[in-house]
Amino acid sequence: MKKINIVAVGSLKENFFKQAQDEYLKRLKKYCEINVVELAEKSLPQKPSESEINKALDFEAESILPHLKGKVVVCAVEGKGQSSEEFARTMGKAFDSDGQITFVVGSSYGLSQKIKKNNTLLSFSSMTFPHHLMRIFLEEQIYRAFTILSGQTYHK
Repeated sequence: MKKINIVAVGSLKENFFKQAQDEYLKRLKKYCEINVVELAEKSLPQKPSESEINKALDFEAESILPHLKGKVVVCAVEGKGQSSEEFARTMGKAFDSDGQITFVVGSSYGLSQKIKKNNTLLSFSSMTFPHHLMRIFLEEQIYRAFTILSGQTYHK
């Protein structure tokens, strides 16, 4: 069975995010084994310096690194955008070559270069979204990709 890992910094606290995630995880079980790993977000002062942010991102990176398996796709604004159909093809190719995909969603300050380097960077938009909402977007697009790959009509 295809395996997807979602490694996310921070936990979903609001019930509406949890409910949305639960719905997509339930739908995805038909297509793959899916695992969501929530990692602690480093606490920062109200107005952190760039140095403090970089230290926090490097700290978070150390907890992310052990979870990176198979094809690694990092959600990052500077990544390459794809249509849903392109994303589905990318997933299909990754499953053919690696058998599993790990998606990474960073904290509100993003991700360390330690995570971005040597991995595929994927952008959902040049706009900035809350990282909790980004997880829901990602789960929806993964589900959409599976419906595209299986010839179902959800994606229309």
